[in-house]
Amino acid sequence: MRAMVYRGPYKVRMEEKERPSIEHPNDAIVKVQLAAICGSDLHLYHGMMPDTRIGHTFGHEFIGVVDEVGSSVRNLAVGDRVMVPFNIFCGTCWYCARGLYSNCHNVNPNATAVGGIYGYSHTTGGYDGGQSEYVRVPFADVGPSKIPDWMDDEDAVLLTDMTATGYFGAQLGDIVQGDVVIVFGAGPVGLVAARSAWLMGAGRVIVIDHLDYRLEKARTFAQAETYNFTQYGDIVLEMKKATDFLGADVAIDCVGAEADGNFVQHVTSSKLKLQGGSPVALNWAIDSVRKGATISVMGAYGPLFSAVKFGDAMNKGLTIHTNQCPVKRQWPRLFEHVRNGYLKPSELATHRVPLEHIAEGYHMFSAKLDGCIKPLVVPTAA
Repeated sequence: MRAMVYRGPYKVRMEEKERPSIEHPNDAIVKVQLAAICGSDLHLYHGMMPDTRIGHTFGHEFIGVVDEVGSSVRNLAVGDRVMVPFNIFCGTCWYCARGLYSNCHNVNPNATAVGGIYGYSHTTGGYDGGQSEYVRVPFADVGPSKIPDWMDDEDAVLLTDMTATGYFGAQLGDIVQGDVVIVFGAGPVGLVAARSAWLMGAGRVIVIDHLDYRLEKARTFAQAETYNFTQYGDIVLEMKKATDFLGADVAIDCVGAEADGNFVQHVTSSKLKLQGGSPVALNWAIDSVRKGATISVMGAYGPLFSAVKFGDAMNKGLTIHTNQCPVKRQWPRLFEHVRNGYLKPSELATHRVPLEHIAEGYHMFSAKLDGCIKPLVVPTAA
């Protein structure tokens, strides 16, 4: 089969790989119809995440048709159209029993940190992902869901991570009626988080980024106020001015490991790899909120330390919530939001990249070319 293959930082290409096979009675093989490139894939592409191995296939957002099932699979049949959450989870462990599917204890040798994730580094289990023609889906009875007849494919694929994660980010902010919410990062997850903040009762939503085309999308998709941090000497001071010098009630970090804004911190993390990620956005969040506020962290960071202003967070009495999104737990409510027209994830899809052009797709998304917000990948499996 054809698949995207990692060959080192900034080096990906399409290659022929062996088609995956059933390895366990609970497995299914899914023929991929549509996938996506995620901002967290760029952390792998840029060499930010440890134990990202040569030959690995990325892609944790995908939908497809069931091509083969193991002997124990009961809930799926060959020919079913399915959407697959980015989490791989067993459904029965202590964490899964509590809906914490992203923290499953049975799918990753490094499970003290995180559960299993498709197409990510071997710190998350080393499972090949869906930027390919076929993908092996473990625990097929508990992970995938059949795509509702009324749902568009492009909405379905963007519910497997991006939309669920943005919604979860707003959810972790514990937003109450009238709250001022600041979202750092106008990428796909940040845009969904900003839109979702309104659904949870926010009275004011502010989005901060440095790319004008993404800020324009924040105004039209999320109806948010926007600030380009490059146009201000101190964006934290601007946020204080904008909130009567009190600070926001909630901040959501949707940037993570490669945040711009502070040259030294960006270089020591993104270039020299001396930190697990640039702490710029998270530190801005800590400084921009009022005392007693809540910070939600959706941005991905590596396992090394980051120079986070934790003392300031403690002295301000902040509550910090973070986790990888347990996608399937969000789906029932998100399905209703999509069906009722409150959310339309496919509005953020800007490009459709054939699998044979995957290298160009990654370069375009990484370099923020051609107004790219969210690229989809079309495998065209035979």
